[in-house]
Amino acid sequence: MPRYCLTVDLINDPKLIAEYEAYHERIWPEIEASIKDSGITGMEIYRYENRLFMIMETNDSFSFEAKSAADASNEKVQEWETLMWNYQQALPTAKKGEKWIVMKKIFDLNNQS
Repeated sequence: MPRYCLTVDLINDPKLIAEYEAYHERIWPEIEASIKDSGITGMEIYRYENRLFMIMETNDSFSFEAKSAADASNEKVQEWETLMWNYQQALPTAKKGEKWIVMKKIFDLNNQS
């Protein structure tokens, strides 16, 4: 099962961070459906200060391109993404409009022996 790790920053404001976390206590049903329908089988988000780290597990049919195309035509996903931009800020090296950045895997304990 493929796994991806992504990162983005939040605006460094305790009130905004608390609001962002509150939205993620129970995401909108349409957002949950769009995630699962795309082939994402597991997703966790962790926070350290204003840095977010997401772990996504997917089935073999998942693709970022297909997810992006489906999201672009989904009004509820677009509404959610617009709302989340009130809390998120792109990493300094992100391209224009880019939020979550896929991280490069540099270590795997299972490959050491």
